[in-house]
Amino acid sequence: MSTTRPIQARISRQALLHNYRLAKRHAPGARAWAVIKANAYGHGQWRAVETLREEADGFALLECENAVALREAGITQPILLLEGIFSPRDARAVGEFGLTSVIHCDEQLEMLCSAVAPDVPLKVCLKLNTGMNRLGLDAEGLQRALGILSARRNVEMTLMTHFAEADGAPGVAGQLARFRAMAGDWQGPVTLANSAAILRYPETHGDWVRPGIMLYGASPFAETCAEALGLQPVMALESEIIGVQTLAAGDRVGYGGTFVAERPMRIGIVACGYADGYPRHAPTGTPIAVMGRRTRTVGRVSMDMLACDLTDIPAAGLGAPVTLWGNGRAGNVPADEVATAAGTIAYELFCAVAPRVLVAFDR
Repeated sequence: MSTTRPIQARISRQALLHNYRLAKRHAPGARAWAVIKANAYGHGQWRAVETLREEADGFALLECENAVALREAGITQPILLLEGIFSPRDARAVGEFGLTSVIHCDEQLEMLCSAVAPDVPLKVCLKLNTGMNRLGLDAEGLQRALGILSARRNVEMTLMTHFAEADGAPGVAGQLARFRAMAGDWQGPVTLANSAAILRYPETHGDWVRPGIMLYGASPFAETCAEALGLQPVMALESEIIGVQTLAAGDRVGYGGTFVAERPMRIGIVACGYADGYPRHAPTGTPIAVMGRRTRTVGRVSMDMLACDLTDIPAAGLGAPVTLWGNGRAGNVPADEVATAAGTIAYELFCAVAPRVLVAFDR
């Protein structure tokens, strides 16, 4: 797809590799699933796979059909289905393509064992509910699953949980203690750590870690910036100034006139709006960069445009480069800062980038 509209999302292959290697350095004794769910957090599943296919220990995603497509494309590493199977067809594919399926309930286990012949090798992650209270087996469910699977031949089992507050003050201690109590004398492999736990809690690293948001260069911690963690931004959302207005004091900007100029100002109109994935609720003051200078958005974000303050950037006119977030040609605007200003998280920014935005892949 090509477009003459100037907005684009530029994806850095080198930054993605850097961030995966950083995860591996933090957990040197573990293998790492590269989490590529949600179209690689909006960065493009196939771009991520092609970038990491020589180094990733495995890939983790949601949809069985995407996992099968990876196998058919020649990906030989382990592939983890993070929510497990949804149908007997999925279950059969697990056996046929050597996928690793999460099992988080009795019904999934029954479906898998019914659909896959007893002599076909199986790889499963038994997910334990240790306090997130979304998906996962309780202690009795774990024992039932272990009993059923132990009766089969050629079953590789890993125990798994997911931390709810690894990024906050409560940390992982309570859930880790519950996991250990439920696991009992289990001596097999475990996978526990998400991005926050990889970076902060080495006791959770186990046999496999699951880096997600850190792969894409955003911080899992509200109080610590990505740069301080050594992460590099993978996506730069960029555009250009397509219009300039000169305001007098008292003039208003945009729908609803929510911004009122307190002094004479120059306002730049950027080809980016909520239909491109920029958060509509981003308020006046959200950081943005124009021609290497940091400035701010003003007024309400509309469908296809937003406004920014050019008063102190007199050279900026039509065609001036703009960075909405990331390390772009107009400057570095951390996605975490934009997300914080908009009352959301960088995960949502990345995943919300619209299909109409041209994607450029830097090799």
